[in-house]
Amino acid sequence: MGLRVGMGTDAHRLEAGRPLMLGTLAVEHDAGLAGHSDGDVVAHAVCDALLSASGGPDIGVLFPGTAEWAGVTGAQMITHVMARLGDEGAIPANVHVIVMCERPRIGPHREAMEQALTALVGAPVSVHATTTDGMGFIGRGEGIGCQAVALVEMPA
Repeated sequence: MGLRVGMGTDAHRLEAGRPLMLGTLAVEHDAGLAGHSDGDVVAHAVCDALLSASGGPDIGVLFPGTAEWAGVTGAQMITHVMARLGDEGAIPANVHVIVMCERPRIGPHREAMEQALTALVGAPVSVHATTTDGMGFIGRGEGIGCQAVALVEMPA
């Protein structure tokens, strides 16, 4: 077996009237993330990192903006990706996530996010957070971004 690393990145704009989903959790906030799905940038970045590490397609290929995937949750996306990895014999070793936003504060939700994501991935998932100190669309509070890196053990 060989080890492979993959990276995933996602960003969505905030939109009033939508629930905010981050790391598969509903987080109290005055706006949610816009998107064809639930907009969960954390779950999306995790999916892309796992797919990248396993040599798979990006989430835009796997989850196109069609009626079939309208409103899909981040948890459903991760579950689908994990089934695909399992079919390939890929075993995640760990995933690390960095959420980029000014608000909401991630700290109060970090442990619950880590537990929920770890349960879905079947390997340790750590969550960190940062701000952009007021710079760019994230700094202006217009959206949230996320980066993730995954280590996956692949069959020989």
